[in-house]
Amino acid sequence: MKYATGSEMISGYRREIADIRQKMRKAQAQIEPEKVADYTFASPTGSIRLSELFGAHDDLMVVHNMGRACPACTLWADGYSGLHAHLSSRAAFVVSSPDSPDVQQAFAGGRGWKFAMVSHQGTSFAADMGYVAENGGWRPGISVFRRQGATIQRVSDAPLSPGDDFCALWHFFDLLPDGAAGWTPKFSYP
Repeated sequence: MKYATGSEMISGYRREIADIRQKMRKAQAQIEPEKVADYTFASPTGSIRLSELFGAHDDLMVVHNMGRACPACTLWADGYSGLHAHLSSRAAFVVSSPDSPDVQQAFAGGRGWKFAMVSHQGTSFAADMGYVAENGGWRPGISVFRRQGATIQRVSDAPLSPGDDFCALWHFFDLLPDGAAGWTPKFSYP
């Protein structure tokens, strides 16, 4: 296939993806929000409630991160660090993991992360949100909450996986002739 023909075909697929995203936003707007408890997390400064994580915002994004042992979750978090100022201008943004706050802070400091982190260790938060696997391990994802008065509602969520929309790296790899070619994330590279 000629380059111009292939390029036009791929452009058509990208337009289809944009159309599907619009359909997804319309469907999301029709979903009835789910009321959730005001969970308590551990943070570097002590206990903090879900309601406090909103700060001045009415919307809150909580990333369900599997913790410092997961190179894929680290890859995603490295990307959030670059987006944090943009994200937090629109909504509150927090990463939650099972690691203790001291472990989180040490790991985040070594990677230059600037976003807030809380620990859900010892709580049912991840399980209640659907981010615990059948084998009892953690699953990565994002839950979005809206605060309306004293009520907190989960309005959307999405699982994270290689190739998803939450890590631009996969989309860069899609432009390469062999795609990711079996590449997997690591904590550091030579």
